[in-house]
Amino acid sequence: MSADDPRARVLIVMGVSGSGKSTIGERLAERLGWAYQDGDDFHPPGNVAKMSAGQPLTDDDRWPWLRAIAADIDRIADSGDHAVFGCSALKRAYRDILVHGRNDVRIVYLDGSRELIAQRMAARKDHFMPAGLLDSQFATLEKPTPDERAITVTIDASVAQIVDAIVVQLPQQQALNR
Repeated sequence: MSADDPRARVLIVMGVSGSGKSTIGERLAERLGWAYQDGDDFHPPGNVAKMSAGQPLTDDDRWPWLRAIAADIDRIADSGDHAVFGCSALKRAYRDILVHGRNDVRIVYLDGSRELIAQRMAARKDHFMPAGLLDSQFATLEKPTPDERAITVTIDASVAQIVDAIVVQLPQQQALNR
């Protein structure tokens, strides 16, 4: 793949907790025939314990986690494979670590209202992120800027419609890899 080739090897599905990163990421990966990786699986036990106790993570907590995901992104993309990652990636600085200038990594931002996401979080079971941390997630969120070339989709639709909205925004040759 040349440096100016627009085809992505890795898509990072980002958004606040409860926006649907795992559900949309898994369905998108299935649709494209790619692997799915959940960014939560890269958290060290201390981060999970902290979030489970209702304590927001600090940037110092996040840096090793983000670097571990970035290393896996590099491994996958450099091997010629494809993957979709679900990762909150709430700040530009976090996305910069994950993408680190790669042209073959794209951000997919799941955009939704606080009210809709709070309703979804209230209905979830067995997740380590308590709904009480939603305000801190929105306070931390820096929506992607145009120079990040993010694909932005609203989450006020069915899973199938959201996946369709993402796929149509991928370069034409990408969508043919389904």
